[in-house]
This record gives sequence, C-alpha cells and structure tokens, in this order.
Amino acid sequence: MSENILGSEKISKLFIKYSIPAIISMVIAGAQTIVDGIFLGNFVGQNALACANLVQPFMQVIIGCSMIISVGSLSFIGRSLGEGKKEEAQNIFKTALICIIIISLIIAITGRLFNREIAVLLGANEVLLDGVSTYVKTIAVFAPVMSLMFLFGFIDRVVGKPELYLKGMILSLATNICLNYTLVKQLGLGIKGAAFATGVAYVSAFFIVVRPMLNKKNIVNIFSGKFDKSTIVPMAYNGSSEGVTAIAIATTAYVFNMAFMKIAGEAGVAAFTTINYVSQFGTFIMFGISDGIGPILSYNYGYKKYDRVNGTLKLATKINLIVGVILFFILFLFGKQLVSMFVSGNKEVLNLAVDGSKIYAFSFLMCGYNIINSGYFTAIGDAKGSIIIAASRGIVFIILGINILPIIIGMSGVWLTVPFAECITFIVGMYLIKINDNLLGNIRKDINYKNLSC
Repeated sequence: MSENILGSEKISKLFIKYSIPAIISMVIAGAQTIVDGIFLGNFVGQNALACANLVQPFMQVIIGCSMIISVGSLSFIGRSLGEGKKEEAQNIFKTALICIIIISLIIAITGRLFNREIAVLLGANEVLLDGVSTYVKTIAVFAPVMSLMFLFGFIDRVVGKPELYLKGMILSLATNICLNYTLVKQLGLGIKGAAFATGVAYVSAFFIVVRPMLNKKNIVNIFSGKFDKSTIVPMAYNGSSEGVTAIAIATTAYVFNMAFMKIAGEAGVAAFTTINYVSQFGTFIMFGISDGIGPILSYNYGYKKYDRVNGTLKLATKINLIVGVILFFILFLFGKQLVSMFVSGNKEVLNLAVDGSKIYAFSFLMCGYNIINSGYFTAIGDAKGSIIIAASRGIVFIILGINILPIIIGMSGVWLTVPFAECITFIVGMYLIKINDNLLGNIRKDINYKNLSC
C-alpha cells in the first residue's frame, strides 16, 4: 500500500504527509541544547553559555556515532526485509545493537575519566575549564542510553511504529524544559543541572521508543538474530553521510569556538553560541524537509519514475528556499530580539552577536539548496555525492574560510565563514546535480530505446 502511495499519490500531498513529522522531530531533537542555552544564558551567565557551546563537539561525537549505525542499519534492514531475508535483517539489527553499546560505553568511560583533557582539547581556557569538564563528565554517563534511543527510534519505523520517535522527542523536550527550570533556575545547579536535564530528557524518550524492540513478535527485536561482523562495513557505509554531517557540525563549532576565543575571549564564544542556536533551529527545519522526502525520492528513483523524482526535488528546493529567505530576514532584522533570549543582560555579547547576525544571515539563502542536494544523493544511494556536499559545507570550506577571512577583514571574516562555505558548496552541488542529470538523461534514452526495440 505504501509503495503505491509513494509511486502514485500527488507529490504535494506526499510532501506534507512525510515532511511535517520529520520537521517536527528534527526541530525538537535540535532544541535540546537550545533549551540549555536559554536557561544557562539567562540564569547563570555568559560563561556558562560559552561552556554549553564548547561542549557541542563532544555531543556530536555521541550523536554522530549513533546516527552512522542507526541510519546505516535502517537502510540495510529495510532492503533485507524487502528481499525477504528475515534472518539477515535480524542479524543486522543485533550487530548494530552490539556495536552501538560498545562504542557508546567507550565514549562514556572516556568522558568520565578524561573530561578535563577533553575540555582543554575543545578550547576551554582557565575560566571555562571547570564548566566544560563538568558538562562532559555529566552527559557522558547518558551516552549509552542516548545512543540506544536513536537506534530504537529509527528501527521502530521498520516494525510499523514511526510515530514513537516523534512522541519520544516531544516527551524529551518537555522533560528538558521542566528539569532545566527546576535544576538551573530554582536550585541553582548551573552547568551540571543543565547537562543532567538533557541526559534525563533522552532517557525519557528511550522508554518510549524501546517498547517495540522488547516484543518478540516483531520481526526485528533485541532477542532475535546474532552478531555478524560481515554486516558492519556495509552498515557503516550506508550511514556514512550522516556521520560526516555530525562531524561537520562538530568541526564548525570547534573552529569557531577557537577563533572567537582567540579574538574576543569568552564574550566572543557566547556571542557565537547565540547565533549558532538560531541557525540550528533554521537548518533543522531544512534537514527535516530533506529527511521527509527521502522515502519519496528513493522509491521513485528505484522504479525509474524520474519525473516524480525531479518534481519532488524541485518542490523541496523551493520550500527550503522560501524558508531560507524568511530566516534571513528574521535574523537580519530581528537579531537583537533573538539574541536577547539568551544574553539579555550582557551588552558586550549582545552587540557582538547582533553585528554578526547580519553577516551570518546570508548563509540561509544557500544552505537549503545544499541540504536538499545532500539528502537527494543519500536517497538515491550515492553516498559519495552526499559526503562531498556535507564535507564541503561543514568541514573543507569552513576550515579554509576561518583561516583566511579573519586575516583579511578581522572579526567580520569569522562571521562570513559560514556564508562563504555555503556559497562555494552551492557551486559544487550544482556541478554534481548536472552530472547526475546527464546520467539520468542517458538512462532515459536507454529505456526508450529498449521500449522501441520491443
């Protein structure tokens, strides 16, 4: 039934049906750290806000490793079940489960034992060292449950329970807000309270998404299957683009934190944190649209319905462009009001962030196109194309820009780095899409030729 809908129902209806839940889930997942930022910035101070941002690369290590395995295993399991290979699907899940437990335990132990060394590596100075190390060692405890929450949430889709991940995300956000209010504002536990609130929020979501995995009647559950090392490489490859995206987010946060710490100290890091939170909210909407159209693109591409693929791609690109333009004007015109949500009482941070927001806002005009293109290549099975775009916008041109632009134009060059990276990636994406269109054109000619021959 779902295949018939994906291949025949009006694209606009499918877009709404698949993208809206994905957008909501993505935005809620991304809002966890934003909640921490709002409470820390308003009730603890700019240094606590800076600490929350310095620790983001460590968070992305947890999330990135989880996503590589979760997304990779979901794709692999889906194909195996479609081919009638029930036992293989069960083995893939069991392998993914064991791998994610081992990796997350290593991260947890490392975070607990070497939290101060990690804090220094993330760019913390003497002022921020205690705060960053406290956040790292607190959130590290929750790494295994966080990782399992992502895995179970994604695999729930295979057993016909896709709504559980959304419900889990909603519960986790509500939990995070309530705990931050209690621990940070009321009890004054500061950074430790914020980290604990975020960890418990993920635990609450875990208890929602784990239920289908405990049911032995489901085709995929924690009791069935066995470890199969031969599935590790293809599983990791399937999820590699998600891993690159997480690495890109971590890289961006790291190089910006180091640059701002060097140029403007703790106030600079806090200023970047506020703009980064606003940016994350916007890009999560775009990523939600990209995730939502994934099944539509992959199904119709597999069945060679390229007109529907192009129609879906064009619609998603237009929507993301509209979202980008709206976000541009919001950040450009109302940057001060948005920044004030985090640091209303600090004029130095406020002025830095407001000036930077007018430059940073230009990135929204192009990032939607880049995000859709990366998702498109993932959907059609071209991991290489997706990785190139994700690495270009989040690693390669970020590092290039941050090392060149500040030397030329100072502080403005730091803020200009993201728009610069998105612009160059836009050109790279256009080139990759052109190559792909030429390939599809040749495929269409071959199909038409074979039909005429018959």
